[in-house]
Amino acid sequence: MGRGKLRIHLGAAPGVGKTYAMLAEAHRRTERGTDCVVAFVETHGRTRTEALLTGLERVPYRRLERDGVTVAEMDLDAVLARRPRVALVDELAHTNAPGSRNAKRWQDVEELLAAGIDVLSTVGIQHLESLGDTVESITGVREPETVPDEVVRRADQVELVDMTPEALRRRMAHGNIHQPDQVDAALSSYFRPGNLAALRELALLWVADRVDAHLQRYRSEHAVSAIWGSRERIVVGLTGGPEGRTLIRRAARLAEKGAGGQLLAVYISRSDGLTSASPGELAAQRTLVEDLGGSFHHVVGDDIPAALLDFARGANATQIVLGSSRRRTWQYVFGPGVGATVARDCGPDLDVHIVTHEEAATGRGLPVARGAPLGRLRLAWGWAAGTAGPVVLAALLSAVDPGLALDMLMFLAVTVAAALLGGLWPALASAAVGSLLLNFLYTPPLHTWSVSDPRNIVAIVVFVAVGASVASVVDLAARRTQQAARLRAESEILSFLAGNVLRGETGLENLLERVRETFGMESAALLERAGDVEPWTCAGRVGRGRPAERPEDADVEVPVGDHMALALTGRVPPAEDRRVLAAFAAQAAVVLDRRRLREQADQALALAEGNRIRTALLAAVSHDLRTPLAGIKAAVSSLRSEDVEWSDEDRAELLEGIEDGADRLNHLVGNLLDMSRLHTGTVTPLMRGTDLDEVVPRALGGVPQDSVVLDVPETLPMVDADPGLLERAMANVVENAVKYSPPGEKVLVAASALADRVEVRVVDRGPGVPDEAKERIFAPFQRHGDAPRGAGVGLGLAVARGFAEAMGGTLNADDTPGGGLTMTLTLHAADARPEDGPDDRGRGRVAAENESGPVAAENESGPVAAENESGPVAADNERRAS
Repeated sequence: MGRGKLRIHLGAAPGVGKTYAMLAEAHRRTERGTDCVVAFVETHGRTRTEALLTGLERVPYRRLERDGVTVAEMDLDAVLARRPRVALVDELAHTNAPGSRNAKRWQDVEELLAAGIDVLSTVGIQHLESLGDTVESITGVREPETVPDEVVRRADQVELVDMTPEALRRRMAHGNIHQPDQVDAALSSYFRPGNLAALRELALLWVADRVDAHLQRYRSEHAVSAIWGSRERIVVGLTGGPEGRTLIRRAARLAEKGAGGQLLAVYISRSDGLTSASPGELAAQRTLVEDLGGSFHHVVGDDIPAALLDFARGANATQIVLGSSRRRTWQYVFGPGVGATVARDCGPDLDVHIVTHEEAATGRGLPVARGAPLGRLRLAWGWAAGTAGPVVLAALLSAVDPGLALDMLMFLAVTVAAALLGGLWPALASAAVGSLLLNFLYTPPLHTWSVSDPRNIVAIVVFVAVGASVASVVDLAARRTQQAARLRAESEILSFLAGNVLRGETGLENLLERVRETFGMESAALLERAGDVEPWTCAGRVGRGRPAERPEDADVEVPVGDHMALALTGRVPPAEDRRVLAAFAAQAAVVLDRRRLREQADQALALAEGNRIRTALLAAVSHDLRTPLAGIKAAVSSLRSEDVEWSDEDRAELLEGIEDGADRLNHLVGNLLDMSRLHTGTVTPLMRGTDLDEVVPRALGGVPQDSVVLDVPETLPMVDADPGLLERAMANVVENAVKYSPPGEKVLVAASALADRVEVRVVDRGPGVPDEAKERIFAPFQRHGDAPRGAGVGLGLAVARGFAEAMGGTLNADDTPGGGLTMTLTLHAADARPEDGPDDRGRGRVAAENESGPVAAENESGPVAAENESGPVAADNERRAS
């Protein structure tokens, strides 16, 4: 009997139903008459999963001891003795209990497969060994049980069991995954929407890679050469030159634009081993490719375009990235080049990108408008043709005597060639040398400098004139071409500047960098000063080296008005470049002004926001302070009245009203002061290691004793927080939750550690808050729903979030499964657990007094002070729909 087949149900996240899918597949096979047995299935108490076990034969489990607890494990020997056609083995990454034959369950599965038994198994994406670090960074939980990726890759079938994060969270909320007492903690930690979406993406990408491997194998086995664009594969052709790094980064950006894009870098060397590539540069480029997540390939081929296309088609690539050719103009006479050939022969299924690769540090430079427009090498060839060409031609013609007319045409051809190559002066030199040789060698009297026939004189003059005319035309065309190139470059730059104006871009450093690159400068700086005698200051600078601190210290100074200048260092550009430099300087001044206007607008907006806050504070004082003051005034007036004899009960009731009004005023003023400190940026927490089990109970002093269930383990790590601010934030959140909880429903305050952070969850069963209002309830002076005006000014949650963010934490609202609202306060765990002593406690009190006012400092002293500070009115009516 051959080896068995392995089918794995890969779960995108815990609870998506991979065990359920495996059992459903077993039922389908059983109905077809296949002998299936349950070797081991873990139902985790889920009723629907347990129901699917009905009708399937089970092999009894083996009972073993682990850490003093009896656990059930798969009985491998019993399954081998039973020899079913298909065995169901759940949790492939499971670690077996001591005393088992193998350490891991996947090793048990290997024995079943070797015995010819097909296996249906399950594994979660979080249990793959290669993804351990990634999963931990996402969820904060390190999976202790893993399975090697190769074990899963070798499976004959891998079926992805997927579910949207929203659907999975609904399953969790309905109690279909965890026990009810674990639901709240799971939803606010591991089962967050972002965590589930990230795990889902990992699973999809892993399965896509496996499908891609199968596709490549199929194409190879069936000799499929056509490109199937199932995913973006970018092939970048390298020559070993310095431009390779630019091409690699450009190709990587193209690959990132498509989901699952793949980068393949290929270097093609000739079979004779002759190459001009730098081994060090190739090694550096290989490292860069691997760092960007791509693969490097070395291919041998004498026909580079054909080899590159063969590699791209073999890899099922969709795009090829090549660098612009480094050839000189005259070298194109030997062929069109690799880029042009690949673009011509690639066909309709391949896109070819030609990327420029100038070094940014050297700059592009504007074309030179004068000097030697034809280039040094071309001039050298022109002078060689103009001076040596006639001599060589005369030597060749000395063996024959074709006649003066033909001789002159031959010399004219050499002159024209010199004009085409070198322009005016080489052509004139050729005409002069040719006319002298014609006179000396071919016009009677021979071998003398005299001319006896006037017609020969005319012929020589015409010969010189034609050569000079052709040379002049060629030189003029070259200069016009160079001027056109320069004007085009200038127009591109001016178009860039105009586009910046229209788009309203305010990146001064980006503009200065463009100036530096365009003109090949070392540094660029925009200098300004307030007056004629004031020192220069730098508004922005880019480049290497030390920029000029004064305009007169720069190689190029372009003034912008009376008190601003663009200063460039590195070289002195031609005079004609100053026109474009002036445009750049003017644009830099505009960008600087626009940036400052935006800063002023932001300041004005901040002032307007401050005015709005002050206006709201005045409105709050005008109403919310007046009500308790009126009540206190009425109660005091009644007590002082001599016309009425108050009983002890009436007197106690009036005094209680005075005390309630004072508490309400105390809390209201405290929140107003806290909010004003937050908006003015004067809250500076004194952070230290703080025990939650000490601070959180003190924050509950303002709520009834039987209204809160506290679950803060003493084993939690310390948090990095200011005790006074933390207590005030927790008091506001808890009292807000108690206020809106239905009668008889207690608020749960629970804390747990997750990686390097600690979360405190305040869970209520009230009416909840719609998703669109969850952020609005944290804004100052916001009361959601139909909360009465007299219940508060809507600052409790705003202050709580402000204090949380001041301590480097977060405060967010989420739905409570089954109805209600869950507030989650997240803080960073302290790096070390310092020893508490009298000095430490003293510093905590000082911090609270400095940052949260004198009343907040009293919170350190116990529940009574906390009640005074955060009384029943503490949680203003920030939220709740009726």
